[in-house]
Amino acid sequence: MKRLALFISSLVVLHSSLPAAQPLNVLFIAADDLRNDLGCYGHPMVKTPNLDRLAKRGLVFNKAYCQQAVCNPSRASIMTGRRLDSLRIWNLATHFRERTPDAVTLPQHFMKNGYFTQNVGKIFHNWIHEIQGDPASWSVPAVMHFANHGDDKPQVEGELPPNLAKDTKCQCRDVADEAYFDGRVAKLAVEALEQRKAEAKPFFLAVGFWKPHSPFNAPKKYWDMYDREAVAMPKNPDWPQDAPRIAWHDSRELMGTRKGEKTRQVTTDAIREMRHGYLANITYMDAQIGKVLDALDRLQLAGNTVVVFWSDHGYHLGEQTLFAKTSNFELDARVPFIIATPQMKTAGQKTESLAELMDVYPTLSEVCGLPKPTGPQGVSLAPVLADATATVREAALTQHPRPAYYDREPDKTPTHMGYSVRSATHRYTEWRDWKTGETTARELYDHVNDPDETRNLAEKAEQKEMVEKHATLLKGMSPIVTPGWNPALP
Repeated sequence: MKRLALFISSLVVLHSSLPAAQPLNVLFIAADDLRNDLGCYGHPMVKTPNLDRLAKRGLVFNKAYCQQAVCNPSRASIMTGRRLDSLRIWNLATHFRERTPDAVTLPQHFMKNGYFTQNVGKIFHNWIHEIQGDPASWSVPAVMHFANHGDDKPQVEGELPPNLAKDTKCQCRDVADEAYFDGRVAKLAVEALEQRKAEAKPFFLAVGFWKPHSPFNAPKKYWDMYDREAVAMPKNPDWPQDAPRIAWHDSRELMGTRKGEKTRQVTTDAIREMRHGYLANITYMDAQIGKVLDALDRLQLAGNTVVVFWSDHGYHLGEQTLFAKTSNFELDARVPFIIATPQMKTAGQKTESLAELMDVYPTLSEVCGLPKPTGPQGVSLAPVLADATATVREAALTQHPRPAYYDREPDKTPTHMGYSVRSATHRYTEWRDWKTGETTARELYDHVNDPDETRNLAEKAEQKEMVEKHATLLKGMSPIVTPGWNPALP
């Protein structure tokens, strides 16, 4: 009865101020490699005024999690609403249409119900695939969606200003916002909103920003907003006590390990510069989001538009000896996630309710009054939007194979899959042998007393009951792949 009451109240909250015949638009904003380093999440230094103002008119999810901390699987999951073991995608190279050709994506569901759908920037995976993005999802061809992050080089008239950065992953040049991808994405998104306003047809506009993904190359004015010496170093740089080595990876994105190259040794100064550059990238991206939100207000669309902001996964910058993504640790699995609906009673609040990115699909369908989709495996968060204290799931599941980029290894097959559940109080991970399904290692982190995950408690006798409780939670979060199934085969 409580769930029914919450459901009814959510409909009242979301639609009471709107005419019944007036459908809600959707502005669907994505970030890339953004961990929860935002002002609205309590970061003490970052400058994110635009996302902070979105948070004031929306609900901030403190415990939202991706399905896998790497681009392609995470984005395939949120856009189809399905678990990765259902999609059978755990790498960068496999397009979801290869395994689930008939899947109806989130924007497709809106298109089938009378919406104009449009993609500006990175929403699906951005390279490798012969299928660029997912043309079937959009009413018009996507733009600025398909490239390598290394292609994001400054475009300027005349002589290129010098690079003032030192680390190979950093660039600091005095150029305009539109010299880089995200400045041009914002410009095109504003133009798209102006066109949608003129058309007066309900729209689903997906705007995908490429930052703060490396390289850390925001224009110089964003670097200048931070004092390098004040940028904090990792407070938990050591490998977690008693953690199994299978949980580790080689940090190749920032450390350069690929094709047999040796991992580079970074100095304290290089780490601090990368952490500085990451903050600069965030603030640069935030400024571009501000341009889009300003246009939404200027065009008087905000009162009839649901705004969703999310990141595909988190990131490490030297914590736990790791850099970049591809782990099951909290810093990689947890993501910023904000939903703002017109006239919502929970505006400006935060919720501790657990959420997974694949919950976005059923949530938007319900909020916008669309028929309930049949493919997605997530749960609707509409009750939480109506009451920030509501709970719709006991745990959130994230997973990652080992090796992290197994398809680049000689046999193209993982040795293990790590399944990790995050409850309200703990993170529990099982590393399972790919061929036998046997659990070969476990991790348990107490987030009440050790939020930085510095001590693995899984083998402590006094934690036996907690391990069993979380193992039961994990067992119930199927589907889990059949042991021995080879993802390299069709």
